Order: sequence, then structure tokens, then C-alpha cells
Amino acid sequence: MDCKKVGMLIRSLRVEQKMTQRQLAEQMNISDKTISKWERGAGCPDVSLLPELSGLLGVSIEKILGGDLAANAFIGGNMKNTDYYVCPFCGNLLFSTGKAEISCCGRKLKPLTAKKAEAEEKLHMEQVEDEWFITSDHPMRKENYISFVALASGGKIQIVKQYPQWDLQVRFPKREHGKLLWYSRNKGLLYQIV
Repeated sequence: MDCKKVGMLIRSLRVEQKMTQRQLAEQMNISDKTISKWERGAGCPDVSLLPELSGLLGVSIEKILGGDLAANAFIGGNMKNTDYYVCPFCGNLLFSTGKAEISCCGRKLKPLTAKKAEAEEKLHMEQVEDEWFITSDHPMRKENYISFVALASGGKIQIVKQYPQWDLQVRFPKREHGKLLWYSRNKGLLYQIV
């Protein structure tokens, strides 16, 4: 662990949070001299203080100890390349248009890998005027249901949350070609080209 790098990161994050050394020290119940010592690289935070420091600065403990917050490279706005994350414990749906570190229920999540749906797995699509009307024969039981359906095209994404014991019926505006994606606990993330 490089105390100089850790200190520079703590300083930049503290300034980003619009806090003085004294304000940060008061919130952590330590002296502002301790904060100054860290920021000069003359020492590093005690392990017992890292969770609180992490919460106050809004950065993971790993990033603080690494002393670096590398910015993500800009990724073009193609929404068809969005990463989807589903928490296996609470079912929370999260997504990212670029590289991200996502966590829920205290655990890091990995992006789901979308699999192309087999013929029997595909959702039924019917054009009704200027919309797609989407249905499925998938059993919508609590232990295995389709929790969301998304239509992603080059610059747009539309997501509709689904619930167990409801019939799956979704309408999306018909627009340029894209990907229709859906998630079920048993099958994972599936897609079909629209």
C-alpha cells in the first residue's frame, strides 16, 4: 500500500465532498491532524477506520487502499450493449452503459451474459398499429417468473418490470431494430433480435 497515493486520493475525495479536514475528522471522531497526516502520505488510515472513511467519501475500501480511481473509458451510446445486473437475493435490477462496479445486498454483482433465445423460449411479438404487443406462455410463478422485459435500440432503452402471478403483457413503441431482452431466475438473461 502506497501511503502517498492513498493520501492524495483521500484529499481529492474529501475536497470532492466539499469537506474540510476538520469536518471529516469530526465525523470520524478523530483529530484533523490525523487527516492531515494521511493526506501528506505520512501514514495510512487504521483498518478499523476504513469502513467509516469509505462511507463518508463514497468510495469502496478497495479503491481507497489502491489509491486510485481510474475513470472508465467513454463508451458510445449504443444501448444494445447495456450491461444488466440482477441481485439474486432481493431481485433488484440495475444496469450500466459502461464498465461499472455494482453491488447489492452487500455483494458485488457481475453483469449477466445474454443468451440468444431458442425458438421455444422466444417471446410472442405481434404488431398492433405502431406498437409491439409482447406476450409469453412462461409460467409467472413466484419461484420462476420473467422479472423484466426490455427493448434496447441504438439510442434508447425501455424497461418494463413484471410481477409473479401476472400474465406477461407488454407494449413497446415500434421503432428501429433492436434487442428484446428478458430475465427469469431459471433461464437467466435471454434476448431475441427485433
